[in-house]
Parts: sequence; C-alpha cells; structure tokens
Amino acid sequence: MLVKKLHPNKFDLECTTVWAFPRRGNWATHKSDWRGNWSPEVVRNLILRYSGEGDVLLDPMIGGGTTAIEAKILNRNIICSDINDEALKRTRESLKFNSSNKAWHKVLKRDARNLNKANDESIDFILTHPPYIDIIKYSDGKIKEDLSNIHSIDKFSDEIEKVAKELYRLLKPGKFCAILIGDTRRKKMYQPLAYRVMERFLKTGFQLKEDIIKRQFNCKATGFWVNKSKESNFLLIMHEHLFVFQK
Repeated sequence: MLVKKLHPNKFDLECTTVWAFPRRGNWATHKSDWRGNWSPEVVRNLILRYSGEGDVLLDPMIGGGTTAIEAKILNRNIICSDINDEALKRTRESLKFNSSNKAWHKVLKRDARNLNKANDESIDFILTHPPYIDIIKYSDGKIKEDLSNIHSIDKFSDEIEKVAKELYRLLKPGKFCAILIGDTRRKKMYQPLAYRVMERFLKTGFQLKEDIIKRQFNCKATGFWVNKSKESNFLLIMHEHLFVFQK
C-alpha cells in the first residue's frame, strides 16, 4: 500500500510530564475510528524515548494498531497481540504499507494475562493502552476474557495484576513498560482507576519512572456532559495517566 507520508509534518519530543495533542496524527495508515485508541504522537514519543532501532517491542492489547504502525515506521520489531479478532484484522490491514527498513512484526491472538508462549526477558520495551474497565465494551460481552467486559473495579484490578506479572516476566532487566490508563466516576464520585492499576504494577515489582498527565480532547457528548456537570456539580475527567515503569 502506498501512503502519502510516513512521518508527521512537525514533531517535537515531549520533555515535560504534561502531554497534549489536540489534533490526532494522520500520517501513514493511522485512523481515529477505533474508539478509544491512543494517538500516534503518544506512541512515537514513547518508542523514541524508551527503545532503539532493532529492538523487540510488545503491545499485548493492540486494539486499532497504532503501536504497530509506529513500530514499523521507526524500525522496531514488534509483537502485537489481542484477544479480539476484529482488532487483529485491523492491525494486519494497518501494516500494509511500504517501508524501507527491515523491521519485522507478528500479529497474534493472545490473552495479555497468559503470554506463556513468549520467553522470559525477551522484550526490550512494552507499551499498551488497556481498556478502562467497561467504559468502552470492545466485544459487547461476546468474548468472555475481554477486560472491557468487567464492571467491578476490584475485579479489573485483579486481572490487570495478572497482566502486570506477565509483562514483568517478559521484559528484560532495566527496560521499560508504558501504560496509558484513565479514571472514571461511579454515582458522581471519582474512582482513581489509574492509581489502582499503578499499585498493581508496583506490587509486581516494577518501579515508577514517570507519571505523565495526558490531556484528553474531542470527547464525545461534550456539550451534554458540560450541562450535566453544571447541574449536578461534578467535574468532567479530561486527563489520563501515562505511567512509565522500569524493571
């Protein structure tokens, strides 16, 4: 597949703990129609900061394929996995563009809580954007193992801890693992889902290298929720946490 450009027109590496990308990148085969996918700017920053050319990367919840596209462009080998067949199909399609580098990619159907076919300490950098409990249901209850079908925050945290243990096992010592996760509300009360996830990664043995605040833009139903915020006196959540852990 021929694409007009493989890189953004302008790109500067982020140097603070607050990131904001009002316009989502549109180079290569990136698309924004996979609901909840992370922006290419986030992925590009992470790959450039925490990996080198020829490294082996892992995204165990590949979703719309954003990580795979950036890895191919930036000459990183990548293993992409997910339990959702639609995500895997979309990722394979997104990788159908020409690139001059020699990076390889694998797209596999795997549960992020059970990656036992991968060898210990075989990955140079892990980055992923897991679902935020059942805020967006990617399989609408059809895939039993899908983390996005879990409503209980306690249960979700338990399952994320299983993911964290697998990622810790696979990562090489001294290397990094980046997780983008947001918070939610229940009955108007703030639920710090991101910090619950962070606690489980720390419990597994990871150290926290960075806590980056990422601003959210273009959230659906913003006008409706602005009115609800004023009527019911609660603030809209417009940020996510991008945790960078080190083994």
